[in-house]
Amino acid sequence: MEILNLEGSEDTPKIMLDKKNGIFEISGRSLPEDSAEFYRPVIDWITSYGKDPNPSTEFTLKLEYFNTASSKLILDVLSALEDIKGMKIVWYFHEDDEDMEEAGQEFSELVEIPFEFKTY
Repeated sequence: MEILNLEGSEDTPKIMLDKKNGIFEISGRSLPEDSAEFYRPVIDWITSYGKDPNPSTEFTLKLEYFNTASSKLILDVLSALEDIKGMKIVWYFHEDDEDMEEAGQEFSELVEIPFEFKTY
């Protein structure tokens, strides 16, 4: 399976999806001009991965900031992960960033995936 590696920018998160090495991470800032277009390859990759996933998958979200349009797409990403067996989300947030912690808590209530919360 191809690795999906998108370099982050000022407005887009870094995305690394690598089945072979077990790396599944979205990090940085997410405020792309067209969120749906930006996240489409991510959701397509997850859909393909879901057909033959690793026995366990730890998906890391380490976002510093995301806009409203991105929040909908992040939920779409989480929803795509929901049906994959052995899935776990690790939600990182700065220890003094209550908004990002709350956002993670809200996402965790919207999907049926175990969440682990970590500060950095």
